[in-house]
This record gives sequence, C-alpha cells and structure tokens, in this order.
Amino acid sequence: MSDQQEQPIFSIEKLFVKDLSLEVPHAPQIYLEAQQPEVEMQLHTQSQQLDEGFYENVLTVTVTAKIGEKTVFLAEAAQGGIFQIRNVPADDLEPILGMACPNILFPYVREVISDLVTRAGFPPVILSPINFEQLFMQRQAQGASQDAPATVQ
Repeated sequence: MSDQQEQPIFSIEKLFVKDLSLEVPHAPQIYLEAQQPEVEMQLHTQSQQLDEGFYENVLTVTVTAKIGEKTVFLAEAAQGGIFQIRNVPADDLEPILGMACPNILFPYVREVISDLVTRAGFPPVILSPINFEQLFMQRQAQGASQDAPATVQ
C-alpha cells in the first residue's frame, strides 16, 4: 500500500474557459479593408495551489491584429485547468506547472481563439504550436517569473 501512495500522480481534474473577450473597435468599416493585418500573439501562464495536491493553471492567449496603427481585432482567452499533482519532488513542480500544464491547455485555447475570431467575421486564426519547454527555459535563464507574458510573432 505504501508503495502505491509514493507513486507520482498527475491528472486533469477540470478544464474550463476562465475569461473570454473580443474587441473589434473599428467595425463595421474595418471589414472593408483589403489589406492583410499583422497578427501578434502574447502568452501568459499563471499557477496557484488550490488545495493540498491541487493546482490551477491558466494559459492566457492574446491575439492582436492590426493594419498599421489601427486595431482590426483583439481576442483574448484564458483557458484554465485544475490539475492534481502529488508525490512529485518540489524541484519538479515548477517545470510541471510551467511546461506540462500549458501544453495540455494550449490546444483548447487555440480552438477558442479560432472560433472567437471566426464569429467576429474574420478568417480563423490558427495559432502555431508553442514550445513551452523552450519558453520555460528562457524564463529560467532570465530569472523571470512564470507569470511574465511572452510575445510570439
């Protein structure tokens, strides 16, 4: 019995959209623009312990499309997850929260953003895969918090 209690546990308890917003400040005139907008994406991860062995991880993606200085749309989705993480060495907890959890949440937030932008009347934005391990390592090297936003072009 004691051997089983010592086994590391990692499970998804709940996935949910925590926050969702869309702005199309220049509608309806913006739909007449023929020019392709420049699209920029920002990522932000945040984690907190909810209870013994339970953690919330939130991956927020902000997509901004602009033509020159004019914002075409701004879409933001915060995809949350509650994860059970137990019997893991303390040194491994931060990498799990900074890499494994965002990797699980990203496909969900990517779908939410694509759907949101499509519902606004624009072609879907398909976000490229993100290497959360590389972002985690960069933040570690810079001494930055996992809560710091990262801009991806």
